[in-house]
Formats: sequence, structure tokens, C-alpha cells
Amino acid sequence: MVDQEHDEMMARYFADMEKQSRKRLAEATDLITKFTALAASKGVILGAKSFEYTQTIGIVAKAQGIARTLLGPIRAERDGLLPFNEIANRLPLSLHYEGCFAGLDFILMAHPWYRRGMHPVNNWAPRFIERFWRFDGPGIEKYIALDENRVRIDVSGLGYFEADTWYGAPFDEDIRNIKTGIAKLRPPLDLDSRHISFFFADVYCLDIKWSELNGIKSFQALEMKTEDIRIEVEGQHYFPARYLHAEFDLAANCFRHFDGAIQLFTEEEYFQRRDSDFNMTMKNPAHIKARSSKLFKINGPLKTEDWVDFCCHFYTANPLTFEYFSGEYPKHVTEIIERIRAQASKLADET
Repeated sequence: MVDQEHDEMMARYFADMEKQSRKRLAEATDLITKFTALAASKGVILGAKSFEYTQTIGIVAKAQGIARTLLGPIRAERDGLLPFNEIANRLPLSLHYEGCFAGLDFILMAHPWYRRGMHPVNNWAPRFIERFWRFDGPGIEKYIALDENRVRIDVSGLGYFEADTWYGAPFDEDIRNIKTGIAKLRPPLDLDSRHISFFFADVYCLDIKWSELNGIKSFQALEMKTEDIRIEVEGQHYFPARYLHAEFDLAANCFRHFDGAIQLFTEEEYFQRRDSDFNMTMKNPAHIKARSSKLFKINGPLKTEDWVDFCCHFYTANPLTFEYFSGEYPKHVTEIIERIRAQASKLADET
């Protein structure tokens, strides 16, 4: 009965969302007509099915490569990332929406893999995009991946805000003193899948590696989700993993480079990789190399505290990141785990 009531509730919710979407698109007929003409003048042909409305974003026009076409010619890095400041010079940063470049007729958005659950209709996962958008400093060069196939067209529409918090990691160790090697962090093995999903954001493990060569200390981190988390790319289903890479200049005593990406594993690759570590490629003759898509890049002097802050927000809602930098889970997670274990122990005694 509970499952049936849940299914009925969700069916009513989705029906209501669909009704709201149709109403909003009908009200925006003139806006859609105007933008359709603008897109056509740039060589992008749109039809009625090219537009959608979601509460979290607004009215969106969809077409292959529409963002880059409307932006116009721009220098791209070899990894496909675009220079942040060059985009901002053409389309000012939105004063109301982080993750957006706001023009007179459309808004460009950051890549959908920055969104909660990497799903295109969700709001931004807290709070990497917010911090990346505002981050600047002498000698800093930022690069970003855009939502290539969607642009928002209701430029004066209301934004959508979700209150959420993450925990800044009090990481105050000297990077120069960190020993090279690998680390692997996992949620407590006595928690069931429901608790892992809710309190650890479906994280299966967090792999970390430090290495050093020619005065540069390199950092790599890979966050793998549980096997329930999959995304579809070009008709193929993959297991997504968030990857970070950084280079620390020992002489300058600061980070000089920082980038992040999403790695996509096939099912076979996923199950081979998740219980291994960064040294797997040296041990395994299969040499697993997942498909990868860059999401951001920062070149220039980067302070350790800023780097840690970005790491924590990129791996949003993952207590393992907090554990790595501080040596313990956030207080609320620790308290929840203690209650779960106390309850399990009580049940065991009763039986």
C-alpha cells in the first residue's frame, strides 16, 4: 500500500509539472517566436519541440551546438574547454544566476554535469559553480565547459534557489610535507545501501594519489558512485566518476594548475576499477582508461585554502572528502552513524 501511495503521489507530481510547463510555454509564445527568428538568422532551425520549461531553469531552447553557434567563434583549448573571461567579455556574468552568462536575448549555462545528480533539469550541485564563478586573482586563468546544446531564453525570468550547505575542510597541513602515495576512502561497510545513498550521496569510494617529479607535487582524486548511478551519453549508458587533478609548485609553495573532469566507465571498466586504485594501470595489463570530459580548469597561483574549498564543493555532499581533509566525518554524519549502529545493536540483542 505504501508503494502504491508513493507511485500515485509521484504520478500526480509529474502531471502537475507537465501542466505547469505547457502553461508557461503558452504564455511565452511571443518570446519563443522572437527567439526562433534570432536562431534562424544564425543558422539554427528550431521547432515547437525545441523548447521546454523547467522550474529549476526556466524556458530553454534545445539544438545541437546552439550555445557555441550563438556565442560565435571562440578559441577553445585542446581539451575542449573555453576561456571564461573571453565569454564574459561578450556576455556579462549574470548578476542573478551563478553558472550563467547573460546576454540580451539568451543565457549561456555551465555544463549540465555540474548539476545535482548530473541531471540536466536539476539546479547546480552546491556550491562549486557559485565559487568558481566568483573566483579571481592575479595571474588566474579560468576555463569552463558549457551546456553546448541548450540556452535559456527567458532572460528576465525568476531564478530558482535551493538552500544547502557544505562543510569547509580545515585543511592546514603543509602540502610540501604530504607523503607521496595513494589513499582510498569508503563509507562504513556496515551501512546499508539506503544510508549510503542518503548520507553519502551514493558514493562508493574516493581514491586519492599524490606523486612528485621535478619540483612539482601532483594530486589526483577520483570519486566513484555506487552501481545504481548511471548516465546516458550519445545513447550509451556509463558509470560517471568525478575526477580532480592539481599541480603544486614546491618552490613557489602554491598550486599552479587545477582541473576537473567527468570520467565515464563502461560496466566492465567500472567493476574492475572501483575496488582498485590509481596504481591499477601499472598492475593491470588491460590498462583501463575511461572516456573523459573536462569541466573546468584554473591556471595560475592558487592558494591551498582555495584549492581545498573547490575540492570539497566539486565533490558535493560527499563526507569522504571532509574526512580526508579533516580526519573525521562532519558532526551530523557521525551522530547519524552512531544512532544507526546503536539501533542495529539493540535489535541484535533482542533477537
